[in-house]
Amino acid sequence: MTIDVRQIYKENYLNKEVVLEGWIRNHRKQKEFGFIDFYDGTYFKTLQVVYDDKLDSFDEIQKYRIGSAIKVIGTIIESPAKGQDFELQVKEMILEGDCPEDYPIQPKRHSREFLREVGYLRPRTNLFQALFRVRSIAAAAIHNYFQEKGYVYLHAPIITGSDCEGAGEMFKVTTLDLEKLPKDKDSNVDYKADFFGKETALTVSGQLQGEAFALAYKRIYTFGPTFRAENSNTKTHASEFWMIEPELAFCDLNMIMDVEEDFLKYVIKYVLDNAKEEMNFFEKFVEPGIIKKLQDVLSSKAAKVTHKEAMDILINSGRKFDNSPTHGEDFAKEHEKYLTEEHFKSPVFVTDWPKDIKAFYMRLNDDKETVAAVDLLVPGAGELMGGSQREERLDYLMKMMEKKKIEIGDMDWYLKLRTYGGVKHSGFGMGFERLLIYLTGVENIRDVIPFPRTPNNCEF
Repeated sequence: MTIDVRQIYKENYLNKEVVLEGWIRNHRKQKEFGFIDFYDGTYFKTLQVVYDDKLDSFDEIQKYRIGSAIKVIGTIIESPAKGQDFELQVKEMILEGDCPEDYPIQPKRHSREFLREVGYLRPRTNLFQALFRVRSIAAAAIHNYFQEKGYVYLHAPIITGSDCEGAGEMFKVTTLDLEKLPKDKDSNVDYKADFFGKETALTVSGQLQGEAFALAYKRIYTFGPTFRAENSNTKTHASEFWMIEPELAFCDLNMIMDVEEDFLKYVIKYVLDNAKEEMNFFEKFVEPGIIKKLQDVLSSKAAKVTHKEAMDILINSGRKFDNSPTHGEDFAKEHEKYLTEEHFKSPVFVTDWPKDIKAFYMRLNDDKETVAAVDLLVPGAGELMGGSQREERLDYLMKMMEKKKIEIGDMDWYLKLRTYGGVKHSGFGMGFERLLIYLTGVENIRDVIPFPRTPNNCEF
């Protein structure tokens, strides 16, 4: 019967005949024997396949090259080799898909930069076999958490007419002929002639629509792709990435912080429990100590500090930073590292941020200078989540939109949420790829997305 390599490792197939279908990762040939490292993508470990010259097809099998797809029929037997309990003794092997000698993924260490150039093949390597399986497992954990808690999963729109962040860094969507753009009487582009009859773009966030659904279902979450036309080439920025954005009605800032911490611990534990082989690989080859780092988060309680208090800690630390900590400004990576890894030695919530450096929808605090915003900083990664209590007071929201030059016209529906049974509500966002960087120790966002989209790069 045809089975998966995963089944062989999870169940007892000793002395049973099996049929396997997969690929050759390595092929070591000897005069009377041959050894193939076989994998089929269903399990992180490979299976050693052994054949000998008693097979009529011995000479033909010895010609099979790395990367080739094969079908193997044989018996699972105890292995005399160290480091493995069993192997497959070949009865018959069939070449399903040949592979030329110039196959790029040879059994040697390849740089991640090179593997990005052959991104369509990099899932076949150990690193990316582990990484993208963890991505899948972490995604399952996210859905499981919210579904178990009774959240409704919202598919927020990809095409939108509103800029949630107000930064203007959006990819425009149009069907207009760019060579013959229609103009209005003021010589501006006439978007009334466009497909949607207005200016539209790819979404930067599903939050605003999430608020509408939270005020109907009480607890919702989005989990989908978002897009930012930010010309940044750092290790943590991409033009297309996935976001998790829960939104809760009847929820204030303290309550949303409890959700954030509970959610993070659930996902970490789920990954540690369900990706043991992969996490051991990251521990050995990517970031030594990563398992303990994650286990420490499970056993610790996140600290809480205001933005002002955090800046005071940095200023009074005696530490010379490359970027001087300044009240009223954001943190640099080195500041986040100091707070989480040296001062608190735990995750830390930073609350009550200066209103001028945060988004228009965040609730203004009584001091009129800060907003009810929170960032969760974690050891080894810095900022992981960003959230806030939303401004439910219509007059305050309109004043903030006016100050930050947010056009009210297309946001009329958002404002009406404050008048039609509006209540206090809160939410947060977490970049899925940033979570994966934290979970795996693979530090570049280009390596935790299957096919990354970054400035000047849209391959495959």
